[in-house]
Amino acid sequence: MSVSLQDYQEIVGPGVIEELRILADRVKGRRMQHINSTPVGGGVAEILTRMVPLFRELGLDVSWDVIKGDQAFFNVTKAFHNALHGKAETMTEDMFAIFRSNTEMNLREVNFSGDVIFIHDPQPAGLILRKKEIGRGWVWRCHIDVSTPQPDVWNFLRPYVEQYDAAIFSMPDFAQQLPIAQYRVAPSIDPLSDKNKPLNKVDIEKVLEKYHIDPGRPVVTQISRFDRLKDPLGVIAAYRMVKKRNRCQLVLAGGGAPDDPEGEQVLREVQEAAAGDPDIHVLLLAPFSDLEINALVRGSVVLIQKSIREGFGLTVSEALWKRKPVIGSAVGGIKLQVIDGETGFLVHSVEGAANRISQLLRDRRLRERLGQNGYEHVRQNFLVTRHLKDYLLTVLALEHPGESIVYLN
Repeated sequence: MSVSLQDYQEIVGPGVIEELRILADRVKGRRMQHINSTPVGGGVAEILTRMVPLFRELGLDVSWDVIKGDQAFFNVTKAFHNALHGKAETMTEDMFAIFRSNTEMNLREVNFSGDVIFIHDPQPAGLILRKKEIGRGWVWRCHIDVSTPQPDVWNFLRPYVEQYDAAIFSMPDFAQQLPIAQYRVAPSIDPLSDKNKPLNKVDIEKVLEKYHIDPGRPVVTQISRFDRLKDPLGVIAAYRMVKKRNRCQLVLAGGGAPDDPEGEQVLREVQEAAAGDPDIHVLLLAPFSDLEINALVRGSVVLIQKSIREGFGLTVSEALWKRKPVIGSAVGGIKLQVIDGETGFLVHSVEGAANRISQLLRDRRLRERLGQNGYEHVRQNFLVTRHLKDYLLTVLALEHPGESIVYLN
């Protein structure tokens, strides 16, 4: 079922919707184009799927295009992704050559139609080479944590990034020393999407039954792609400590993405680690399993996001929106969402995660307080309506370079 901006008014209030209409009126006539590396899987595609129709409802000409790439290219960009997060990766000149070659192919094939072009993450960053030829406003939107990047990878990408008119990062900690304008825009969730809308108890229990999860015992869940940076093996280790003192089950659920070739290997590692324990449920979900993810979260008592590195981690906001307390590693954008002791707990180790899981399993009133605080924190800061506003303001800011205040009247 499609939704309209009016449907969000009950959640965010009429003032927010009116503000969006006013801002959209200020940028009418400017075409906005978003380009990323995959149409499904991962937060970027999910955000754009929800945002583009809402932009169009505001009367704006907004398009979304996806670059092409073969397995070799995505193997390279996955290594880039890990290295930019600070994980040690062995890079070769052949890998950089593959990136350049794939970029050249996309430079020929992508139709650059926007007056303002948002390029999402490293995979399509090289498209900036068309800027001198076609002009227009170019924004590099970085969704990952580049606060401590591997130098050889960042030094390779930096000459591309410096050609943009501006860069957007999810939090100030990720910003780099760049000769271009930098803006902070946090990601967002859509409260009316299948992944986040209310579900009744019967529908939740049907999903739990489908995956042989016992609704009568507490469920601890991590929703994420099968990625080593999400530390699913660390989650299993924490759960085994908890299970010594508490009756509970563990769910590790997620899907894959075309631009993440490591996923199958990580999934096998997780399945091997979980073997022999019927209370560990490792679920590889098909694309567009949003209703099932919604039900798994709502059927859980505690959510965990034990990432080693994290760009933002929208699964945290998705859980908080459902009034579930979250235990998250004190890394990246998780620190913006989990306010320690208020919306959940930040942890630094397997032992710390286990202790906090045990505490929450035993204390219902604490879970309820953290869950309610988390819901309100997301409502005020991490909904799609705020995200729409930030992108509209970015378009306006590009037209006023160097100005610290822009008057809209």
